[in-house]
Amino acid sequence: MDIGILGGGIAGLSAALALHKQGHTPRVYERRAGPSTMGAGVTLWPNAGFVLQELGLLEDVGAAGGRPLSVHRKDAAGDSLGGLDITLLDQIMGYPTHTILRRDLQAVLLAHVARAGIQVEFGHRVVAIDLDASGKALARFANGQSICPDLVVGADGRMDSVARSFVAGDNTPIYQGFVNWIGIAQGNGALVSDIAIQDYWGSGDRFGCVAIRTDLVYWAAAQARPLPGATPAADMHNEVSDLFAGWPEPVGRLIEATPAHSIQRIAVHDLEPLHTWSRANVLLIGDAAHAPLPTSGQGACQALEDAWHLARCLGGTGDCLDEALQSFVAVRGPKTTKLAEQGRMFARGLFAKDPETCRIRNERAKASDAVRDAQAMAAGWSQGLPMADCIERAANGVDGMYRL
Repeated sequence: MDIGILGGGIAGLSAALALHKQGHTPRVYERRAGPSTMGAGVTLWPNAGFVLQELGLLEDVGAAGGRPLSVHRKDAAGDSLGGLDITLLDQIMGYPTHTILRRDLQAVLLAHVARAGIQVEFGHRVVAIDLDASGKALARFANGQSICPDLVVGADGRMDSVARSFVAGDNTPIYQGFVNWIGIAQGNGALVSDIAIQDYWGSGDRFGCVAIRTDLVYWAAAQARPLPGATPAADMHNEVSDLFAGWPEPVGRLIEATPAHSIQRIAVHDLEPLHTWSRANVLLIGDAAHAPLPTSGQGACQALEDAWHLARCLGGTGDCLDEALQSFVAVRGPKTTKLAEQGRMFARGLFAKDPETCRIRNERAKASDAVRDAQAMAAGWSQGLPMADCIERAANGVDGMYRL
């Protein structure tokens, strides 16, 4: 099958690899002139590890990334709020967790795509999708070119997705009331003491940092606020430094070790879950279909799962494209909707400003059972994957409270 993939991010490139392995002919069309350098890093939890293994990417991702051992939660004064044993989670799920810079993950994906002989066309910004006389989708690009493949896969992101507008008739991202400043800190010596994830909760603000190596850490600082206007890039370093002055180390150390010009501020949006992800021969995947908040911890992971499931659905329905697309949405819709809802719920608690609400939130975190949390996370994140049944039995129906 001739497949055109709109978007060369994690979802688009991993889908191209998965579809190529099934014997299809995918081609990727990316709006940017070259590989994206946006973003800081991602945590690829064990459900993503499964897909990476299936796609033959796990070894290279491991070489470029880090293996976190634990999550440590603390309040803004540095007092412990419990945590998570990532090694236990990995053991339960049977696959590793990796942390990796987004640019390095992109490089791994592009290297494997090139090795497979899959074409990636940069500088192709889709501006419209129309139906031709036969009811087949025709995608038009700003450079004047157009494509009319057997299947159009819309992996063009949560903001300004032309594919989502075509499928759903609307593409209005929803501001969720907080901003993220993201950065990558690199030092000549160690910036943190171990390869771990550290998460500091304040009142209406949060600072999370994820080690890839002890001298290489990506971080996200967040604060609840009205939708902001533009801020000069040069001022962002001072802005985030002032906001988190007095927080426990390594917060200040990581901000100081981050080049001022590289800090990005993102007004965090998501999208309402869709009832349908396809129209004619156009299918949405990744953030175009289900854009969870970063508080879900599953954005990149679910993009990878989309790729694996799409290849399986197309391979299991013969020549019936409609049946394949319906099967894909049936298996992906419930899980991604639940994760999006969990991300919103966690964000509401995380960015609460009321002192009593924050106290109760912190007490709940301290009282949580790390083993039961790992079991519950494994049960939720493995849904729809081959390891799900045995993990669900092990979890014994418990419901964890923690998401990163």
